[in-house]
Formats: sequence, C-alpha cells, structure tokens
Amino acid sequence: MIEGRTGKWETVIGLEVHAQVISKAKLFSGAATGFGAKPNTQVSPVDAGFPGMLPVINRFCIEQAVKTGLGLAAEINLHSVFERKNYFYPDLPAGYQISQYLQPVVGHGRVSLDMPNGTVREIGITRLHLEQDAGKSLHDRHPSLTYVDLNRAGVALMEIVSEPDLRSGEEAGLYLRKLRSILRYLGTCDGNMEEGSLRCDANVSVRRPGAPLGTRCEIKNVNSIRYVMQAIEYEARRQIEVIEEGGTVEQQTRLFDAARGVTRPMRSKEEAHDYRYFPDPDLLPLVLDPDWVERIRADLPELPDARKARFMSEYGLSADDAGVLVAEKETALYFERVAQRRESKVAANWVMGDLFGALNRLGVGIHLSPVSAEQLGALIDLIADGTISGRLAKDVFAEMVASSADPAAIVEAKGLRQMTDSSAIEAAIDTVLASQAGRVAEYRAGRDKLYGFFVGQVMRATQGKANPALVNQLLKKKLAG
Repeated sequence: MIEGRTGKWETVIGLEVHAQVISKAKLFSGAATGFGAKPNTQVSPVDAGFPGMLPVINRFCIEQAVKTGLGLAAEINLHSVFERKNYFYPDLPAGYQISQYLQPVVGHGRVSLDMPNGTVREIGITRLHLEQDAGKSLHDRHPSLTYVDLNRAGVALMEIVSEPDLRSGEEAGLYLRKLRSILRYLGTCDGNMEEGSLRCDANVSVRRPGAPLGTRCEIKNVNSIRYVMQAIEYEARRQIEVIEEGGTVEQQTRLFDAARGVTRPMRSKEEAHDYRYFPDPDLLPLVLDPDWVERIRADLPELPDARKARFMSEYGLSADDAGVLVAEKETALYFERVAQRRESKVAANWVMGDLFGALNRLGVGIHLSPVSAEQLGALIDLIADGTISGRLAKDVFAEMVASSADPAAIVEAKGLRQMTDSSAIEAAIDTVLASQAGRVAEYRAGRDKLYGFFVGQVMRATQGKANPALVNQLLKKKLAG
C-alpha cells in the first residue's frame, strides 16, 4: 500500500518479460545468434525481409518454450498458431513481426515467491508465447542518421506474461529474480539483462483498496531488475498524484529514464486491434505430439523450489540459507561439492560468508571464483582434522583468493600448521602470565572478564597457531592455580 495525500492506494502490476531463447539458430532461419558479432553479420534473407523468403520453424526453439512452460507449471497447448503482428519500425524489415496472440504455445502457469515475512505467494502466468525479435536501431553513431543492426532480428523470444498479481516494486523484483532463476536452471535463457537477453515491460495502475482496476500505463524495455523496481515505484506515485490533483491517468506507453529516476511518455498505448493480427499464411498451425511433450517433462532438471526443499531435508539447512544457496544454479552445485561428506552447515557458512564476500569484492560470479569447490572443501578438512584453527583458516582463505593455490600448500609454505604441542603452549602461557602479573592478580580477585584478554595474548604470542581448545584448557588451569 502507498499512503497518498487523500488516503491509501494499492498498486497493481503485471509484467511482460521477453526472454531470449538459448539456441544456436534463429526462430525461423538458420542465421547465428551469438552476442557481440559485428553488425549485420548474422542475418539471413528471411531476417532481412527479402521478398519471397519463407520462414521455417526451428524445432529446438519450440522445445525450449515447452520446457519453460513445464518449468512454470503451465498448460502446454498442443495446438498453437503463429500470427503476423503488423507495425512499422526501421529495424523490422518485413513490416510485421511473427508472433503468437490468440493461441499461444503455453497457457496458464504460476511462479511461487518466498516473501520476506516467511509466507509464499503464487503469481499467475497468463501465457508464454514465442515470437521473433526485431533488430536494433543505433541513434548515437551519427548526428543526423539512425543506423540499423539486424543481427538480433529473428532471434527467438519467449514473452512471459504475468497476471496483474504483483503489488509493489519489491514484489516485482522478487518475481523477476525467481523467473530468471527458473530459466537458468532450465537452460532456456541465460537471463543476462546487460546483454538484452532478458527485458521487461511493466504494466502499472493504481486503485483504492478493493476498487476496480485503474487505467494502466506500460513502461517499456527496462533492462535491470533494480530499474524495474524504481520505475514501478515512481510510476505508481505519479499516477496517485495525477488522480489526487483531479486529473485522469491516460493509458500510454512510457519509458524509464534511469539517470533521472522518472518515467516519461513515449506514445499512446496500442491495443491488440491496432496491430491487425492475423494468422501467418506462410506457417501452418503448430501441432505438438503429446508423447514428445511428456518426454520433455521427464527430462526436466531439479528446479529451485524442489532443490530448496531437498537442501532443507538432506542438509538440515534453514529455509533462508537454502533459499540463498539455490537462487543460482551454479551456487547450488558449488555448495553441494563443498558439502560432500562434510558438515553441511559449516560448508554453507563458508560459501555464503567468506566466499560470497570475496566474490563481491572481486566483482565476479561464482563461475569465475578463484577458489574451487574442491579447494574450499579441502580447507574445511584442514580445520576438521586440527591442522589449522578456524582463525588461521581465514588467513589461508585470503591467500587462496589471491593466488588460487591449494590450502595445504599455503599452510606448509607459510608455516601455518596449528600448534598442538601442549608443552609449547604451556610455555607460551607461562610467559604471558609472568608478564601480566598485575592483571593475573585482578583476575584471581574476581575480574573474570580479563580471561578473554589472556586468551588473546597467548594467541598473539603463538602467532595465532595455538590450538584454541588446548589454550583454554591449559590457561584455565594456570589461572586457577
């Protein structure tokens, strides 16, 4: 809820996510799809809209869409139709986009969100349809001309349309992160928003709680989850101000200006009839074999929700810890390799604490971690068998991050093996207590808080190498005497 000048308002949000299908070829041609190629080097006559060129459906793209629909617990429509969506734009050479409208390949589904208060919310999916992407217009290469790059033209997109079930920018962020996680687990979209392979349009309206839906505005082509959240919050407050000042919200398409943090009008909102949809005469209806769909279902990987439940039951992790570890497929796989035959909570703490901290400082993902899962597991083993203490392990880990060296080699090279010789530790304690006679007297007179000071002094005297359990055992005996 948002508190306006005249009372409470509810934001109603539906998202349209355009997810680029992972495929080596485009949806209706054999042209390549790799990111970063020189402009107009991955274009077939079909993509360029040459006369007489006929589209041919890429079977693998259909399989990727069906797999995504199954991952979203959605209905798979065995009969679907490709249609022409007509509009003019310089980077759409044919003057129309081949898309789906009335009969999409995937119907109603759902995405479950773990809310901050511990509850679970289900967000409805209206449909998933396949369509070809347009090219890209470049406005910054010449002072008076627009350049067009058709490399992206014809690339397969899955448009995933949610029900208007979201109620805040924060919920929209949770939804997008969960959807991206599912797509990555499935291997159907890489979710890389920086490269444009995942883009989002947000439909935003406001109403009084319980009132009918208000007039919506669509914010187009937002390419960052953070920007989606900011755009929604700004747009909701803008609409509330318009209504509270006696105005009327106009249905329109708007753009988000990330530099200023505001939305601005782009054009009046088109309706479906403006695009003059009609079945593409060059493509027969798409008819799927039910057995083929079931084979795809049988081959689905373990998805985030199922993996979270398994991590909680198999590894005894809390819901919060399990949720963090399964959010990205690579993180979940990394954790499982570290936790193999080891204390799972210890493994989780090292991954979510020290490793995540190091990766954040380096600005890299876990797939580029300088410390492998096997190396981190070996470090945990050195703590478990008493070779090093937990304190020394922090120093060893820092060196592992810097050099990617194995922990055992670092321990030997730097002489960091834990001191377990009780006589050597006892000698260090004697030296410390002799140099702190006054504080020893204070401790024995009742200042128990000084105990931590003595422990610190002994650890310093042994350069942090003394076994902490032995230090405590021998120190207490000495102080008691």
